[in-house]
Amino acid sequence: MDSDLLIAGGGIAGLTSAATFGAAGYSVTLVDPAPADAPIDHRSTAFLQPARALLEEAGIWAHLAPHATPLRIMRLVDAGGPTPEPRVVADFDSREAGDGTEPFGWNIPNALIREALTARLAELPVTLRQGTGFAGVTPRDAEALVRLTDGSRLATRLLVGADGRGSAVRQAYGIGVETFRYGQKALVFTVTHERPHEEVSTEVHRTGGPFTLVPLPDIAGRPASAVVWMERGEEVLRLAALPEEAFAAAATERSAGVLGPLTLASPRQAWPIIAQRATALTEKRMALIAEAAHVVPPIGAQGLNMSLADLRALLDLATPESLGTPQMLAAYAHRRAPDIRTRIAGIDALNRAAIAGLPPLRDLRAAALQVLHGAAPVRHGLMRLGLGAS
Repeated sequence: MDSDLLIAGGGIAGLTSAATFGAAGYSVTLVDPAPADAPIDHRSTAFLQPARALLEEAGIWAHLAPHATPLRIMRLVDAGGPTPEPRVVADFDSREAGDGTEPFGWNIPNALIREALTARLAELPVTLRQGTGFAGVTPRDAEALVRLTDGSRLATRLLVGADGRGSAVRQAYGIGVETFRYGQKALVFTVTHERPHEEVSTEVHRTGGPFTLVPLPDIAGRPASAVVWMERGEEVLRLAALPEEAFAAAATERSAGVLGPLTLASPRQAWPIIAQRATALTEKRMALIAEAAHVVPPIGAQGLNMSLADLRALLDLATPESLGTPQMLAAYAHRRAPDIRTRIAGIDALNRAAIAGLPPLRDLRAAALQVLHGAAPVRHGLMRLGLGAS
């Protein structure tokens, strides 16, 4: 056997999986088709509170903590009235969740996450094969014989597909997907601004989708935030082509001015928005995780945190004897499938509400936000659900 696990996909989910299983004493091969000099990812990722225990257990958090900006308040703003001014502002405060001592989560630039995870992998029994991808597989009772794009073959007890929404692993096993399309794209970029964010993540809702400002460390002495701006696809393309000054003015107007004038501090990247669910999570000697298993719009920091829940389940169910067995894989699918279905349905509903353009629907969205925030038991329940609690 060449390794206990072979993980296909070198994104954040794949790197974290390799580090987690490596720290647990398993031998791991991670194959990543992206070259070592791939373009910088200017996005950032929010790790929610429950993820920290897993990251600490794997020795990852110590590498991430120096780059992490706390998210202490989640602020929802409805600015869908006849003017772009906020008409409903609802704060969800982390002091009302859990034991009240920890923030909801921590936001970290993706480029720094990759650096931290790569540093942790160097300390573990993990073989990283950069520039080499998954090409095919022959499942056997005791192992999966995996073919790689460089022509080599490796035997592994468990193949983990963490290779994204177009997963080659998923396709090799003939697993289909259910896809929901919204006609949206997301513009992702970094801004500096006049007012400090005060560790508040702000989601501004108007027709087309949410505009989310997530706290980052200061840039050149100025407060900074990562932005995810969801809009109709054609509007995103128009915005992406604007000169910087005109774009910054448009972003400031769309933000309802909650942090003052915004200044662009990074390139703009556009990403398609879909929801997607694999019709099966496992096959012989194989498990799907992360975007190979599920894709959601970037609302409520659910995407990566659903992926880490997949990883937590795999790790909890794995033993040196059971790794990759039918019993382990059946238990994994049983544990994760209901939660994935529920969260995709919930985020799909939230996104469709955010897109709403007709005045009666916008008014209904604002009224619902007031009701949900105004009732303390409901507010607390929503915060627990958002953090992944049942």
